Order: sequence, then C-alpha cells, then structure tokens
Amino acid sequence: MTMTQVDDLSRSLVPFDQNSSVIVVVEMSESSWLAAGQVPGIERLPLKKLEPDPIALLRLVERWRDEAVKVGNAIERIALAFEAGRDGFWLARWLERRGIEVHVVHSTRAVFP
Repeated sequence: MTMTQVDDLSRSLVPFDQNSSVIVVVEMSESSWLAAGQVPGIERLPLKKLEPDPIALLRLVERWRDEAVKVGNAIERIALAFEAGRDGFWLARWLERRGIEVHVVHSTRAVFP
C-alpha cells in the first residue's frame, strides 16, 4: 500500500463553498502582478494590475472581501493561487501568516496524471 503525499501549498483539503469564499488568481512578472477574483455577490469579475508588492496584493484581497461582506455574504475563506517562480514560496508563507489560504502551482508539474 502506498501513502499519498500531501503538498499543502498545491492541494485544497477544504470543501469549496462559493457563497462564502473569495477566490483570487495572480499572474506574476518582474514588472507587474495581475490579480483576478471571484467575489460572492459581485457580478463583475474583478481584475487589477498591481506593482509587484505583497502589501498592495493583500489590501486588494481585503477590499474584495469587504465588498462581498457589504452585499451580505459572510466570507469564511480567502483562497489565492499563483504559479511558483521568482516570487514563489516566500510570498505564500507571507500571505498565509496573514490569513490567506495560498495554493502554489508548480510550472513544471503536470496538472493531470
């Protein structure tokens, strides 16, 4: 019998409830970050270009959470994903210390077996 290894930064072990979750995906380059969100109760799909700045990213995510709360959604989970690269794991650890669930996608790893 083989044991499955769990990589906490690339696999979610929590069921997804879209009415209480803010989902953010970030595309990163040296010169800018592009954040896209799925925010419960907000019809538009938020998209924001940022300087490569973790504090600006955190403020943006918190703003989207606050927008969801303002329209009556209790947010229990904020999940953010990005591809590992030069901003990889230090950023994931930094965001996790601030209450953001982070999923790092490895660029060389196949998504499907």
